[in-house]
Amino acid sequence: MKINPVLVRIFILFAFLTGCGTRLAPSDPGTETLLVSETRTPFLPATETPSILFHTETRTYTASPTETTPPTSTPTSTSTPSMQVNLQAVGDIMLARTIGDLVLAQGPGAIFTGVQSVLGTADVLVGNLECAITEGGEPQPKIYTFAAPPVAAQALGLAGFDLLSLANNHAMDYGSVGLMDTRYNLGLYGIASVGAGVNEVEAHSPVILERNGLRLAFLAYVDVPNEFTGFDTHAWIATSTQPGVAWAYRDQIKTDVTAARLLADVVVVFLHSGYELNDMVVVHQRAEAITAIDAGAALVIGSHPHILQGVEKYHGGLIAYSLGNFVFDDNEGIVNASVILNVLLSRQGVERYDFIPVLIENGLPRLAAAGEAPAIGTMVSPINP
Repeated sequence: MKINPVLVRIFILFAFLTGCGTRLAPSDPGTETLLVSETRTPFLPATETPSILFHTETRTYTASPTETTPPTSTPTSTSTPSMQVNLQAVGDIMLARTIGDLVLAQGPGAIFTGVQSVLGTADVLVGNLECAITEGGEPQPKIYTFAAPPVAAQALGLAGFDLLSLANNHAMDYGSVGLMDTRYNLGLYGIASVGAGVNEVEAHSPVILERNGLRLAFLAYVDVPNEFTGFDTHAWIATSTQPGVAWAYRDQIKTDVTAARLLADVVVVFLHSGYELNDMVVVHQRAEAITAIDAGAALVIGSHPHILQGVEKYHGGLIAYSLGNFVFDDNEGIVNASVILNVLLSRQGVERYDFIPVLIENGLPRLAAAGEAPAIGTMVSPINP
């Protein structure tokens, strides 16, 4: 959505003068209080791969000890599967407006050229799709409605995306027709979608991907009840008779994750929650994330604030509260700071993680230069409750 330039300038001043980290302060005075502290760990120079400019030290987490159903497929190779997966995750991807025009003018290969050298190294690449991909449907009664041309799905396929979350406040900008078109267009390029469907059963069903002998279950939820423009996203909740999105009701998250844990070695949850342009983690946002971890998820990937937030180690799991924007036009300043979250997963959960700093220019991501990376690194530093 369009970001107010005045607000952005305020954020730039405060963020870069105070270190850009997740802060201790109420995010909605009188209604929410922050549950995280200002503890930070600096990024360290990476030596393994030049494209990873800065990263956190290796951290080991233990996932839920619950036994899972072993993989049923037989490897085609005679070698033993590694049972480890390099998962990469990015933030909000919005392919409408000037980005859609660029795709039509220059082709689908123009979007991710600045980061493709990194994206191409992932075993599994995931993100949050912050638009519909459709030429049909009707715009919903809200100020910002995003519809990307169908060829935009090819851009995602060329980049290597395996799965995208549709549990957000823009997936149905063009109604149920737009939602179904989006899922169809993604499917043409082998990209799975999660967190939305023709009914509530499909919206809450996990998507299972298997790589290197490891089974990964993905779920996705949204909790953006009212956009600042007044539109109530509750109208999009999937029901038994209505297509829609999966809402982040904590009891439902617990039920879904518990069930998915029986089907896979690792459960990953997307959470579209928090407040826009706010680098502070708020009560309901954290409560939903820790509910997922307590139920057996190993990793929670957050979006919606359009700005980077910190990460938290919680009960053996890892929560990345907000990965910010990744492809998004019409923004200025700090909201153009982004990262690629790089996670090594095993049956024990998150073995280690690091961040690859990214900057968005004219709506498109590129790898950050060495001099640009430290300021971005502080924005995703570990935080403690």
